[in-house]
Amino acid sequence: MKNAITILTLLLLVLACQQDKPSKPTTKPDKPTVEIPNFNKDSAYVYIQNQVDFGPRVPGTNEHLQCADWLEKKLANFGAKAQRQTATVTAFNGEKLPMYNIIGSYNMEAKKRLLLCAHWDTRPFADQDTERTNEPILGANDGASGVGVLLEIARQLQQKQPNIGIDIIFFDVEDYGKGAAETYCLGSQYWAKNPHTPNYKAYGGILLDMVGAGDAIFHQEGYSLQYAKFLVDDIWYTANKAGYSSYFSFKKVSPVTDDHLFVNQIAKIPTIDIIQYDQSTAKGFGSFWHTHDDNMDIIEKKTLKAVGQTLLTYIYQQ
Repeated sequence: MKNAITILTLLLLVLACQQDKPSKPTTKPDKPTVEIPNFNKDSAYVYIQNQVDFGPRVPGTNEHLQCADWLEKKLANFGAKAQRQTATVTAFNGEKLPMYNIIGSYNMEAKKRLLLCAHWDTRPFADQDTERTNEPILGANDGASGVGVLLEIARQLQQKQPNIGIDIIFFDVEDYGKGAAETYCLGSQYWAKNPHTPNYKAYGGILLDMVGAGDAIFHQEGYSLQYAKFLVDDIWYTANKAGYSSYFSFKKVSPVTDDHLFVNQIAKIPTIDIIQYDQSTAKGFGSFWHTHDDNMDIIEKKTLKAVGQTLLTYIYQQ
């Protein structure tokens, strides 16, 4: 009987030890619990409206210059080290255009840095419309939406400093292109060759483009997966964990020529693009893309919240 009890006791001990062993995780482990600021979708919406109120922000126009002044002042008011990178670039048609990359930096002492960016200029013609095709568009979604989200993030950064350094760049002359890929994204191409800080380094970058429409779904874009899959995984996991799975889809789509391409290729900073793009649809970027319907009527606050809260969660978990 003693032997039987001893054997039974040993078996129970073995079972207990096996139960104590951690199981293999089936998903990415949760980040440490930290207080995440609340992204204010109403503020982001207002910042988009503010930009649209200037009118089309076409390089070389007075509206373009006025908006540049406003963006730089806004970043400074939100506690960033704000600066303007100025140059003259040549458009696809040979026209010389003034270029203003607007830059705001936070937590300057931090060596680990994250680049957040969006373009702020607008298309000089509505080439996807059926009327007034030679007139510029307002670009509420294509341009202003990404900037609006990043301005609200800047406001939050002022109130609560993250552990990492953040550099926000509003790239100029992104949408003044036609034909070849290199005719687009002139502001990001210039910055990638001439960074605002000599030998600038960031462990990753996140580009926002067309992130405000009510029907937006953000698939995993090809160049993002090619150059910065680790960051795609982190952001999409964060979004789904935060309850935004209806916006951040794990579907993989074709590469898109956008500012992140040149940041990846020239500056060698692994950068992803959060962009409304679905190649299975007629236009890919929404029915309003490069038309006069790209106005405040298509902007949805819930979409802004999904993108902005995802980014804030990611930033403050670093």
